[in-house]
Amino acid sequence: MTVRAILDSKGHQIQSVEPEAKLSAAIKILGERKIGAVLVVSNGHIEGILSERDIVRVLAERGAAVLEEPVSAVMTRKVISCKQSDTVSAIMEMMTLGKFRHLPVVEDGRVVGLISIGDIVKWRVREYEAEQEALREYIKTA
Repeated sequence: MTVRAILDSKGHQIQSVEPEAKLSAAIKILGERKIGAVLVVSNGHIEGILSERDIVRVLAERGAAVLEEPVSAVMTRKVISCKQSDTVSAIMEMMTLGKFRHLPVVEDGRVVGLISIGDIVKWRVREYEAEQEALREYIKTA
């Protein structure tokens, strides 16, 4: 199965903020949308990604005053991405080894989606359930 199948199922919506946005504004977006990360985009180019983990880390290090700083001071700058043609097993391995939970999907230099580990788990559970049902039906007719 490919990343495209997950995106076709969940949608291609992407939440993003600009690098100069205040951290407090980005946190508000995360809370309102009930999401764990936003892309940091400037002029259509990914500058970084801001995750809940980034926020917790910086709050622990620098305290609440950091909420008024720009997202660019807090975000993860090294962003790994994938393509729609990548397999689910390949991105699962990538996310596990890299210890990150959100992966932008990029095609021809343009962001077309964002996959989370939750999206992958949901997809895999559906896949296993369908397989089990197919096996039950096979056994019934055997």
